[in-house]
Amino acid sequence: MKIATRIIHAGLAPAVQGEPFLAGVTFAGVYHASGDPSTSPYTYGRYHNPTWTQFERALSELEGGVAISFASGMAAVAAVFGVTLRPGDVLVIPSDCYYTSRLLADGFFAEFGVEVRKAPTAGDGLGRLLPGAKLLWLESPANPGLDVCDIRGLVAAAHQEGALVAIDNTTPTVLGQNPLELGADFSVASDTKGLTGHSDLILGHVAVRDSQRAEKLFTWRTQTGAIPGPMEVWLAHRSLATLEMRLERQSRNAQMIAEYLAPQPQVTGLRYPGLPNDPAHQIAAQQMRYFGPIVSFVLAGQEQAESFLGACQLVIEATSFGGFRTTAERRARWSGDVIPDGFIRLSAGCEDHEDLIADLEQALASL
Repeated sequence: MKIATRIIHAGLAPAVQGEPFLAGVTFAGVYHASGDPSTSPYTYGRYHNPTWTQFERALSELEGGVAISFASGMAAVAAVFGVTLRPGDVLVIPSDCYYTSRLLADGFFAEFGVEVRKAPTAGDGLGRLLPGAKLLWLESPANPGLDVCDIRGLVAAAHQEGALVAIDNTTPTVLGQNPLELGADFSVASDTKGLTGHSDLILGHVAVRDSQRAEKLFTWRTQTGAIPGPMEVWLAHRSLATLEMRLERQSRNAQMIAEYLAPQPQVTGLRYPGLPNDPAHQIAAQQMRYFGPIVSFVLAGQEQAESFLGACQLVIEATSFGGFRTTAERRARWSGDVIPDGFIRLSAGCEDHEDLIADLEQALASL
């Protein structure tokens, strides 16, 4: 079955006459559960919920493993760190991955006794840091700089050193790139972004193939209370069905936007993995189905970047990415990333590409 069909039907229960395609959301803190609790599939709302079950079934089908849903992407990141790392362990993490992941590593887990080693995503720096490591954390493409790494090569090197590998797959989503197929032990994502694509919920998940790791993640979620809201999960499952249509359109728009921006004299530092001359293109083409919605580029400085964003009429100034509406922001207004003041992260939506390019053209002309 083709991936576009699988996405639309993922997690749906067998057809029952008179029942909806996707069962309605279940709001429950407690359930009827007399006698031996092991005889009841649902007992208490922190342990399980039928709405989680159907969404996790869908994610499991797509990931090729067991998926566990969390309250946010960072809750998912914390769960992987939490079930893997102990005092004295070594975590290898990109110096240019998502800032809050680095913040958690350098904060709580470093204070907890974990040694944190960092190197850029591009190049072979991460591989050189692997001796003695317990966990290699990857993010490809990296957010926001869009560098990529050879996932299969780094997974093989990490496993040879006895290290586990987790990949933050938020930017491409499981449709654009499948970490478990590439050999990773953990596939992690903030489902707030492209997976659900409507900019209206906060959610995350982790997928694994090893049943013992899955059980540890379930236990972590139960004991820390990092559980998702059933309404958010139901909305996510509803939104998942359009992922292929959204990502295909977003990636095509991003490609056309990048091609438009490439010759513009005001633009420097343009990055998009789909451009044949992009430093990431060769590796990305080998491991990604779609190059994704994010384009990054640099304008002359803070004032010019803010003027550009203020002149845009269709492109919405907002943080986050992966929604069906095109957004952009001057990323350096947030701390944590080593980027120029005029660095723009643009997330292409599903509008007509000609309208988007016309909007960018008039905004650049206004500078």
